[in-house]
Amino acid sequence: MNTVIDRPSLRQRLRPYVSGFDLPLLCALLMLVAIGCIVLFSALQGQPIHFSDQLRNLLFGLLVLFTVAQVPPQRLMQIAVPLYTLGVALLVATAAFGLVRKGARRWLDLGVVIQPSEIMKIAMPLMLAWYFQKREGLIRLRDYGIAGLLLAIPVGLIMKQPDLGTAMLVLSTGFFVIFFAGLSWRVLLAGAVAAAAAAPVLWHFMHDYQRQRILMLLDPQSDPLGTGFNIIQSMIAIGSGGVWGQGYLHGTQAHLNFVPESHTDFVFAVLAEEWGLVGNVTLVLSYVFFIGRGLYIASQAPTLFSRLLAASITMIFFTYAFVNMGMVSGILPVVGVPLPFVSYGGTALATLMLGTGILLSIARSRRLVQS
Repeated sequence: MNTVIDRPSLRQRLRPYVSGFDLPLLCALLMLVAIGCIVLFSALQGQPIHFSDQLRNLLFGLLVLFTVAQVPPQRLMQIAVPLYTLGVALLVATAAFGLVRKGARRWLDLGVVIQPSEIMKIAMPLMLAWYFQKREGLIRLRDYGIAGLLLAIPVGLIMKQPDLGTAMLVLSTGFFVIFFAGLSWRVLLAGAVAAAAAAPVLWHFMHDYQRQRILMLLDPQSDPLGTGFNIIQSMIAIGSGGVWGQGYLHGTQAHLNFVPESHTDFVFAVLAEEWGLVGNVTLVLSYVFFIGRGLYIASQAPTLFSRLLAASITMIFFTYAFVNMGMVSGILPVVGVPLPFVSYGGTALATLMLGTGILLSIARSRRLVQS
């Protein structure tokens, strides 16, 4: 008698790995990735970098996303402290014997050159979410102070490199965790007043190039051929796009190399010039939907750790998008912050995909429990 063994199909074998994924969040992600590919293909025309390089980065990022989405939030909580400790240790090592490039000590050669500050973009919210989870129901003002100290250590090390853009992003990720953990508005107001009062002192400790960026925000025309050139040209590109844009692959400012870093920090200017107000609104609405869905996932998460982690990571995307579009349009100082899923780059894209994978993991764990 022959025994017939039914082998599961490929679809049946893959189903446990993809079931429970949040489809609205994935659709928003794919929309942003599609916009990024379209804009970058144009921005990379005439550049020494090939569009295929970004496709390779994208494939690696999607692999990171899919892998992290399989990790349950409980496992993420277990690695929070080790990852934070490793990140701080690497930052200390970078300060001691890191590589110096363009006057900044931001990289560490461990056989492979890495930028340890990128680790803290994820390690910071993980650590603080873990900290508040351990004190759920017993959170006191002192706990917020300890959380602030945990945040200040890596931020201070990153600012020392100096890397103001990354320091600001890491600071925002930690701040959002502390805020969503229930920090009083009175404390926030007092902190804002103290920060304003300390502004003259902070100005004294800032590097010359950082001061110049702030001064150029106030009056870029004071040095139109020097430090004000970048912001002036990006604003011209945005304005020349009008409502409908100049047409795909027909942006003059970008393709004649007037817009600096047109494929990285200033890629939004390329989008605005070629696609106009319509393209800008489409991109902004895609971000709004993505961020709104992330906050919804946070609101439905079953544990304090998951809620704080999902909310803070979602707000990372908001910070990235708001700061990048703000600096390109001239309402914020120019800092090195890429446009999420649109700017060229491997490390930043992998970090953003990792964050999206965590959101999918949190949403997936809730759906699997409900089913």
